[in-house]
Amino acid sequence: MSRGFEELVAEGAAVSVDGWDFSWLEGRATEQRPSWGYQRMMGERMATARAALDVQTGGGEALAGVPELPPLAVATESWPPNIAEATRLLHPRGVVVVADADEPPLPFADEAFDLVVSRHPVTTWWPEIARVLRPGGTYFSQQVGPASVFELVEHFLGPQPREVRRKRHPDDARAAAQAAGLEVVDLRSESLRTEFFDIGAVVYFLRRVIWMVPGFTVDRYRPQLRSLHERIEAEGSFVATTTRFLIECRK
Repeated sequence: MSRGFEELVAEGAAVSVDGWDFSWLEGRATEQRPSWGYQRMMGERMATARAALDVQTGGGEALAGVPELPPLAVATESWPPNIAEATRLLHPRGVVVVADADEPPLPFADEAFDLVVSRHPVTTWWPEIARVLRPGGTYFSQQVGPASVFELVEHFLGPQPREVRRKRHPDDARAAAQAAGLEVVDLRSESLRTEFFDIGAVVYFLRRVIWMVPGFTVDRYRPQLRSLHERIEAEGSFVATTTRFLIECRK
């Protein structure tokens, strides 16, 4: 039986958004994964590293899934709920979790790591990445690309200017990495399908991914939520395009 707008919105607004585990969306939304398999590739690099740093680890889920960790593994995170979740997941595996604001400098000595990784960082401080990498070391990262899920963003915020839609472009990441003295050895991008099957899933997503619609609350955006609910009811889902890019650099 189809559930009504108010029930679905209330459900999406009530569920916890601690950590970085999106399993609550199972059956309610889908996101196509990039073909390269970041988790597997990161695991391969971790297995040969001596000292590794995971910057902006979120809830630690990606790092926790690595089969073999190096002798020294450190993760940083800035959001308190994520710090607690990352500590719970990573401490049993011997990973040190460091509470660190998402701004330079990183709290580590020069040339401290031979591998630095980051999955979906909010920002990438390229000079800091270069500083903490040892000569010959690698930075390996999967990042959100330009105008990702902007069909959803623009439903709530209206059309976005070209300069906003172009932010997080992989070409800019390449230029910034090179300016920091890093050699880009791999750069690839993909456009992927994301689908929401009910408005509760949209509410949950926007509460969790807070930079999509800054200041999002149900009360503030109730008219947009209702119109989107009606569209999902009529069409069966709401489809958006997710963009991702993979970048690997060497010092």
